[in-house]
Amino acid sequence: MMRTLLILLLAVLTAAVGQPRLPKGYLLSASGTDAAPLSNSVIDIVVAGDTLWLGTGKGLSRSIDGGATWKNYYNTPEFGTEDISAIAVRGRNIWVATAHTVERDGSSLPEGSGLRHSSDGGETWRSMPQPVDLRNVDTLYFNDKSFIRALGITTAINNVTYDIALTNDAVWITSFAGMVRKSTDSGATWERVIIPPDNLNSISPDDSLVFDLSPSGGALQLQNNLNHRAFSVLAENDTTVWIGTAGGINKSTDGGRSWVRFTKQNQAKPISGNFVVALAKHPTTAGTLIWAATVNATDNTEVRGVSMTRDGGATWERSLLGQFAHNFGFNGGIVYVPTDDGIFRSADLGETWLKAGTIYDAATHRRYTQKKFYSAAALDGTAWFGGIDGVVSTHDNGNDFGAAWSVLHPAQPLPVPSATYAYPNPFAPDDEQVRIHYSIGSAPSAVVTLRIFDFAMHLVRTVVHNAIRSGGPEFDELWDGRDDRGDIASNGVYFYQVTVNDSEPRWGKILVIQ
Repeated sequence: MMRTLLILLLAVLTAAVGQPRLPKGYLLSASGTDAAPLSNSVIDIVVAGDTLWLGTGKGLSRSIDGGATWKNYYNTPEFGTEDISAIAVRGRNIWVATAHTVERDGSSLPEGSGLRHSSDGGETWRSMPQPVDLRNVDTLYFNDKSFIRALGITTAINNVTYDIALTNDAVWITSFAGMVRKSTDSGATWERVIIPPDNLNSISPDDSLVFDLSPSGGALQLQNNLNHRAFSVLAENDTTVWIGTAGGINKSTDGGRSWVRFTKQNQAKPISGNFVVALAKHPTTAGTLIWAATVNATDNTEVRGVSMTRDGGATWERSLLGQFAHNFGFNGGIVYVPTDDGIFRSADLGETWLKAGTIYDAATHRRYTQKKFYSAAALDGTAWFGGIDGVVSTHDNGNDFGAAWSVLHPAQPLPVPSATYAYPNPFAPDDEQVRIHYSIGSAPSAVVTLRIFDFAMHLVRTVVHNAIRSGGPEFDELWDGRDDRGDIASNGVYFYQVTVNDSEPRWGKILVIQ
């Protein structure tokens, strides 16, 4: 689930890949039932039965009443203050991956902080550390003719689990630097999954193989395989598994013993690009379709877009070319794609696409202010989308998509009109914007000015000046964490001042943490 941007990151293993960098944050509220998730940054949405699960920058959230109320697991003993990077649900079994960022030599790097597993629908949880290896280089058994030299991943830095898939006897994870792993004992132990190197299009137990299982050569001078930098995983059924990497799509129909690889270069009707950031299964009346978010990697003939197969990967249909897609959601025959440029919807399996327009909640006067969306799902005819500015939903029965929107932000009503607060707080400018919440009282309209000051009370930014606000009473103003010159503010405490008409200025505090 944080999470920004991927193409340049292929060349170096030490860069964050696949989603915007995981956002940071402190406690907003503990547990219990809330009116909204605790974070504006929503990177994963999973629907299981009548339950909505969200992976956010402030933990895991669950709704069992169609989004009316939410149970937030943030700051619980099992989850602490970790960000969510992946969710998978199968029946009562829920698997969640967590992560955070660490500072190394002046750089912020993603670090996997382990997995959480519940076997009772989320009532109780057990935790396990991020899978790592004990040695720098291992030798893995593939068959009697092939012993594969494998890079040992001995650190959790850049070893972030970005996707999880569940079969009847295994948990599969893709962790970029941590490669592909699976567990057949509920996470007690993990084994590395051997998939083809960059120079092979398939491997099977009958092959005699010589290659390195390694996403980076490094000082050990192993092979540098883009296909071993794993980001997405899909269990089509209990024996068919799909893996998306920086080197294409890998498919196994025998539980991971043999693999075939699909790339932009090795098929007549190929995927659009080899960097595969998401995979999804779409059951339809015409059969099961597999959708992939395929981004250009190293070949200049590749292009970002969406690739779909109706025949198990033999041929691919490409659409939304030029768009950076992050995931998929399905509502019967309708396909939703969240992208860097907004939400796209297709009712004809990708032949044509409709882009969602302005997202505005008429009941609360909230507006989704960003272009980017990262997640999509549908529950009982309602389409849900998550991104950097909260979670939104709209009914879709085939002809009313986008007619009315609900926009959820973690805002609470003000106790008195003169009160104000900022959320999320702390916030990370790289990943999100902070909202300053205030009221204009009973007046039909008001003139509003918002200024940001640093700890020494030097003016940093005038966010709005003499702006007219009407139709309230409560409003949000957004600060992107930049000063008046466009530079990102340094870590630290900042003060904001809201002036409404000629009333006494209202003050609040914001903590910026990268």
